[in-house]
Amino acid sequence: MITPDVLTEYVRRMMPDAAVTVLDRTGTMDHLKVVVVSAAFAGKNLLDRHRMIYQALDVPMKDGRIHALELTAKTTDEA
Repeated sequence: MITPDVLTEYVRRMMPDAAVTVLDRTGTMDHLKVVVVSAAFAGKNLLDRHRMIYQALDVPMKDGRIHALELTAKTTDEA
């Protein structure tokens, strides 16, 4: 299990300006809908944006705190 604050901290280590919203999809805090808004996504396609988020969340993904993610990644202009 991972808290929204801890997940946000992981993302902000890679993208300090990120606005992160976390929604628990199942009540178990391991199936999450995550929305990340960051200027770091400018000029990046959707796949590269998702890769950036997965890279930021590598540790909790590998240790099992996150089982499934539904991602939305937007630039600050798109938000």
